[in-house]
Amino acid sequence: MSKELASKTAGSAKQAQVNPRSVATLPSVRGISSSPPLSKSEAAYSPLTPITALQNKLDPADTELKTLIDNNQTWADAVTKEKPDYFKEMALKQEPKILWIGCSDSRVPAEQVVQLGPGEIFVHRNIANVVHHTDMNCLSVLQYAVEVLKVEHIIVCGHYHCGGVKASLGTTQFGLIDNWLRTIKDVYREHQSELEAIEDTKVRERRLVELNVVNSAMNVASTTIVQNAWQRGQKLAVHGWAHNIEDGLINKLNLTLRDNSSLEKVYRLF
Repeated sequence: MSKELASKTAGSAKQAQVNPRSVATLPSVRGISSSPPLSKSEAAYSPLTPITALQNKLDPADTELKTLIDNNQTWADAVTKEKPDYFKEMALKQEPKILWIGCSDSRVPAEQVVQLGPGEIFVHRNIANVVHHTDMNCLSVLQYAVEVLKVEHIIVCGHYHCGGVKASLGTTQFGLIDNWLRTIKDVYREHQSELEAIEDTKVRERRLVELNVVNSAMNVASTTIVQNAWQRGQKLAVHGWAHNIEDGLINKLNLTLRDNSSLEKVYRLF
């Protein structure tokens, strides 16, 4: 090997070496020593740095973010004052009895709608509360809730004035989300006669909101996760609700499944 090539090779190897201080410090595992501690300047940007250490690094223009941090501090102080061990106890475990599958809409916060606190409800949200059998995100949440947390109720909660449902009724293209909304268009097609018999477009939209909830709830009940739970005798019910943003109240839709008897035969696994 020529001296020039050897020099280049050595230089490349040197560049490829990982600076141990560029990696966040991790605790020792089974006798393996961790990386050297970070310097003060490096720690300021470490993802493991407590948020309180970064408060002063917010851009002065980010008033919204400062408000969030201030609100968090006020909330944490108030909770701790009322119950000193609250957060220590919360850190040990969670035992929610309910899995809530709702819409990402900022006007429908699950905990506030049903007045539950941290640790009392397990939540999954997406655009238009769609449950699809190929959505690994939703299915992973569902499996964890049913098999690990042992929730007793799964609530699919849609809401009136849903932007996703409204968009699915039109022909305007919005991008990637159009593929997601295809599921709601399928629901429309399945109930086309009923929906097109409704002359008032707002009433038609409300009905599609409800039918979309029913479809998602039935899809939840059709999963191997839920049916296997029923087969082994686990207490579990699937419900369909619709939240009315106009008055804050929930419409229960009279939909509750406690076994797979209401599923079409082709979807039953036992």
